[in-house]
Amino acid sequence: MSKKHPVVVVTGSSGAGTTTVKHAFEHIFFRDGVKAAVVEGDSFHRYNRVEMKTKIAQEGLSHFGDKANCFDKLEELFKTYGETGKGQQRYYIHSTDEAAHHNARLGTSVNPGEFTPWENLPEGTDILFYEGLHGLVVTKEHDVARHVDLGVGVVPIVNLEWIQKIHRDSAERGYSEEAIVDTIMRRMPDYIKHITPQFSRTDINFQRVPTVDTSNPFVARDIPTPDESLVVIRFADPKKFSINFPYLLAMIHDSFMSRRNDLVIPGGKMGMAMEIILQPIIERLMDERGS
Repeated sequence: MSKKHPVVVVTGSSGAGTTTVKHAFEHIFFRDGVKAAVVEGDSFHRYNRVEMKTKIAQEGLSHFGDKANCFDKLEELFKTYGETGKGQQRYYIHSTDEAAHHNARLGTSVNPGEFTPWENLPEGTDILFYEGLHGLVVTKEHDVARHVDLGVGVVPIVNLEWIQKIHRDSAERGYSEEAIVDTIMRRMPDYIKHITPQFSRTDINFQRVPTVDTSNPFVARDIPTPDESLVVIRFADPKKFSINFPYLLAMIHDSFMSRRNDLVIPGGKMGMAMEIILQPIIERLMDERGS
């Protein structure tokens, strides 16, 4: 952890809503003139798309597990950035558009499903911002979480997470329901071992809870909308960032406290709530850089 070069992490599994939080942080960085080094969790996967398919078939690996990820590289980046404001990153290429962009920038010929070469982070950044699966992971060999100054978790209840995955993989990737369920089952041990424990190490969790029946996610016809949900926001230590609950209750209509550290808000107000909550925290981290 570092006052001079803070590391901010948004962690959650694919489809959990981490992109919503990323957009909230982007708005905050823009408004406050914060120059962020943005790092994508996918870039710390150990294998490219073709290699991973082979590993899945041969060894049953999952993207949630330690064998499929470079936790050593991730910990090294967070530690080095905290100490020096420097570090190295690469990009995992998801699409042909991304490939064209990075190939033009780097003079490479990388294809979708592959990684760009490792390169230095931009010079003169104020903060490192990571969004991905493993920002607060801890194993016997690596402790990524100890280098994080602000950890934010995004986690829908598990049935909602499965519904989102089933619909996304079916609609966008053409997977059969049987294949999707097989993937969920294969990933479950690594999910329990590496993903779930991170949400006990976060400073703030945003958990979306549907207000409609999701008791059998494998037959759900559609994904519950934000307006069909509540969001439970849990603060591990409200004093750490001087969380003002009366102010939040006044600003976010129809919100209420369910426990002393838990604020519940309408699902459709999650983006707004994130900005109201997170902007003062980022401004505090920036102020402490100069102290």
